[in-house]
Amino acid sequence: MENDILVGLAGVIASATPIVIAAIGETLTEKSGMLNLSVNGVILLSAMAGFAAAYETGSLLAGYLAGMIVGAFIGLILIFCSITLRQSQVAVGLVLAFLCRDLSYFLGTDFMGVSAPVLRTQAIPLLKDIPYIGKLFFDHTIMVYLSLFLIVLAMLWLWRTRLGLIVRSVGERPEAAYARGIDVNKVRAIYTVFGSTLVGLAGPVYSLGLKPGWNGSMTGLDGIGWIVLAITIFGGWNPIRVALGAYLFELLRWLGLVLQTRLTSVPSQVLQVAPFPLMILTLLIVNIKNTEWFDTLICTLPRSLYKFFSPKGKKRNAAPSSLGIPFKSV
Repeated sequence: MENDILVGLAGVIASATPIVIAAIGETLTEKSGMLNLSVNGVILLSAMAGFAAAYETGSLLAGYLAGMIVGAFIGLILIFCSITLRQSQVAVGLVLAFLCRDLSYFLGTDFMGVSAPVLRTQAIPLLKDIPYIGKLFFDHTIMVYLSLFLIVLAMLWLWRTRLGLIVRSVGERPEAAYARGIDVNKVRAIYTVFGSTLVGLAGPVYSLGLKPGWNGSMTGLDGIGWIVLAITIFGGWNPIRVALGAYLFELLRWLGLVLQTRLTSVPSQVLQVAPFPLMILTLLIVNIKNTEWFDTLICTLPRSLYKFFSPKGKKRNAAPSSLGIPFKSV
């Protein structure tokens, strides 16, 4: 029983990998003040492109590079439309999301049902033999290790480096950053392309590892990108909390599979769908303290309870102040 739980939790960490990578990328993009709503389409298109490239070349590296190139290209389109042409980031992102989704289904027709190289597990010697910890963290594919590294790197980058301070200032106070000689739109462009590249990497992680193959609309990836956007909010634009949100989502999905064998009276469709509303409910609970109506409501409570529930004096999970707002330097 104990071993089954360890295997299950290790599976949760592995299956959350593409969500973690994509959510970290979206966090970095949104920290700069750019809103990228094309995530769902980018994941689908990059999954198809990565699988197609690996199939044609027989190389996993080519597959992952293809996915990243797709993500970077979509990021460039977003920059051109939103920064150069000054169009709505919301509108551009939504159009790209649906365009990329439909393109993935159309262009991927010839690759349905074929086989391509699959990324294999590479256990880390010695570390994999550590009781409990070894099975959880050191017996995975290289992409899982990369996702764990990205969490730490993104956290250190944003809060321990000068460049991280610059991107946070651009997202919070672009006018002040510009007054200090920072090219706001250039910073946003760089982080949008980099963040979208990470989102593009998430696609091949699915099609060349977790869910090998490409089956069009039956691939089961449609909707994952919207979860990534929700998790970015859920995590308060903090890489560690964002990653925890991704693991929580996959844990709920795993529990749904486990409960299917124990709650036979409950339709399996209910347990499969349950993680999505539960994730939304968790998002609401986590962020409820940030609302004005909640502050007004708890004012009626006794002083001791008010201090307990009040978010004052605590760090709020607030979005970057200029998120989605274009910046004009002149």
